[in-house]
Amino acid sequence: MSGPASPSAKPAGAFSAWEVGLALRYLRAKRKEGGVATIAVISFIGIMLAVAVLISVMSIMAGFRSTLLDRMLSFNGHMYVQGSVLVSEDREARLRRISEVPGVVSVSVLNEAQSLVRVGGFTTGAIVKGVRPQDLPANTYVYRSLSEEARRSFGQGAYGGDRVLIGKAMAEANGVRIGDPITLYSPTGADSAFGNLGGLEKTYIVGGVFSSGTSEFDQAFIFMPLEQHQLFFGKEGVWDALEVKVAKPDEVGQLIQPIREAAGPGAAITDWRDRLAAFYGALRVERVAMSIILGLVVAIAAMNIISGIVMLVKNKGRDIAILRTIGASPSSILRVFFMAGAAIGVAGTVAGLVLGLVFCLNIASIQHFLEGLLGVQLFNSDVYMLDSIPALVDPLDVTWTAFWALLMSCIASLPPSWRASRIDPVEALRYE
Repeated sequence: MSGPASPSAKPAGAFSAWEVGLALRYLRAKRKEGGVATIAVISFIGIMLAVAVLISVMSIMAGFRSTLLDRMLSFNGHMYVQGSVLVSEDREARLRRISEVPGVVSVSVLNEAQSLVRVGGFTTGAIVKGVRPQDLPANTYVYRSLSEEARRSFGQGAYGGDRVLIGKAMAEANGVRIGDPITLYSPTGADSAFGNLGGLEKTYIVGGVFSSGTSEFDQAFIFMPLEQHQLFFGKEGVWDALEVKVAKPDEVGQLIQPIREAAGPGAAITDWRDRLAAFYGALRVERVAMSIILGLVVAIAAMNIISGIVMLVKNKGRDIAILRTIGASPSSILRVFFMAGAAIGVAGTVAGLVLGLVFCLNIASIQHFLEGLLGVQLFNSDVYMLDSIPALVDPLDVTWTAFWALLMSCIASLPPSWRASRIDPVEALRYE
C-alpha cells in the first residue's frame, strides 16, 4: 500500500522543464509523412534573412541620413542670423555674445553671391562664398582637405588677396590645377554716384582645391576671402548673414531663443531644418515607408511558422491524445507547441541579428571586395553624393526589429497551438 504523496512532489508548473524539452524534441521530428524538421529549417531561414535585411536597410538609411546631414551641415551651417545685427554698430560685440552661448561651436560671417566662372573657353556658373580666413576651419571637410600652403595663403594680400578655393569636381571638369588663373564675372559692380556701374570681371588664382566629400558642393561652390568678396560684388562692409554651428544639430531648436537674445532685437533666425526641409522630410518619409514594408516582410516570414506547427500537430496527434490521457492539461499542450513555434522565431531572430550586424559593421570591406572582384565602381559619388555606402547601427532599430520579429513569431505560433490544445484524445486515438 502506497503512502501519502511527498510534499515535495508537486505538479510541474507552466513552462516546466518537461514542456520545454518536449517542444524542442518535437522540432527534431522526422517522420516520413511529416518533414517537420525541414519546415522548421525553412521557417528559421526565412525569419533570419528577413531580420538581417531589415537591420541592414535601416542601418544603411540611418547612415545615409547621418553622413549626408553631417557633410551638408559642415559645408553650410546649422543656424543663420540676419536682420538688424548685421548693420548694427556693435555687430562685432553681438557676434561675440552669440559665440558665447552654451552649445554654440562657431559663428562665422558669411556672404554669398552667384557668379559666372570662365576657364579657357569654358564658362560655368558658381556660388561664391565670402568667408573670413579665421572662419575657414569651421567648414570642417573643406578645411581638412586643403593643403597647408592653401590654408596659409588664403586671405593673404590687399583686400584678402586674389587667391580663391575651388572644389575638386569643378577643377577636374575644367582641367584646373593649383596656381592656374580663373576669371569670375559679377553681374553687379560697385555702387557710385551715378548708380551701379554694372558687371565686373576679374581674374583670380586657384590657391587650393578642396573636397567636401559631396560632388554637388565641389562642383558649385568657390571660397573667397570676405574682404575681396565684398569688394568684387560691390558690398563693402556688408554682411549677408552670420552662420552658426552648434554642438548638437538635432537639438538646434533649443538654441533659437538664447541666440536671439544674444543677437539683440530685430534678429531673424533660421536653422537647417528650414533650409533642408524637403531633403530632411524625404529621408524621414522614406525611412518610415521602408520600415513598414520590411516589417511586413518579417511578419510574412514569421507566418511560415504556422505551416510548421500545423504539420507538427498533425504528426503528433497520437502523442497529444496520450498526453491528455495521462493527465496533461489543454493549457500544457498549448504551451508545448507554442514554445516549439517560438523557438523557431527566437533562433531565427538571433541569427538574423548576428548576420545583419556583421554585414553592417563590415559593409565597407564588402563593398571594396565586390568592386575589386567585379572591376566596377558600385557607388558613384557623382550620382549618390557619397563615395561609399554608410551604415549606422542604431540600438533602437535593433531592439525594435528583434521585438517585432519575436512578436510576429509568437502570434504565428498561437493558432496552431490553440488547435492542438482542443484535440479530443478519444477522437485522436480512434483513427490511429
